[in-house]
Amino acid sequence: QVQLVESGGGLVQAGGSLRLSCAASGSISSINVMGWYRQAPGKPRELVAVITSSGRANYADSVKGRFTISRDNAKNTVYLEMNSLKPEDTDVYYCNFMASGRLYWGQGTQVTVSS
Repeated sequence: QVQLVESGGGLVQAGGSLRLSCAASGSISSINVMGWYRQAPGKPRELVAVITSSGRANYADSVKGRFTISRDNAKNTVYLEMNSLKPEDTDVYYCNFMASGRLYWGQGTQVTVSS
């Protein structure tokens, strides 16, 4: 059974940085797209960033220039480097893998940015 395990969330002051990690455990191969999403209570989950197997990345306009997504294919791990954090970045962040036609989600990690 494949599970995605996230780490790196926490509390940080505005202007600070955090690095999220998401690693897959279990048997998984041919991960096409890895991504990060976020969700606030009562709101729909929204895309933050995605990265393809070839390394092409796309970002939400709200995080461009501040966040960087990267992946380590050998470790089945995706990262999200978050800089210049703002209070409006406060959310639960979820990682997402698309592999062999299936979609996998992490359990979510809380990011809180204080003003």
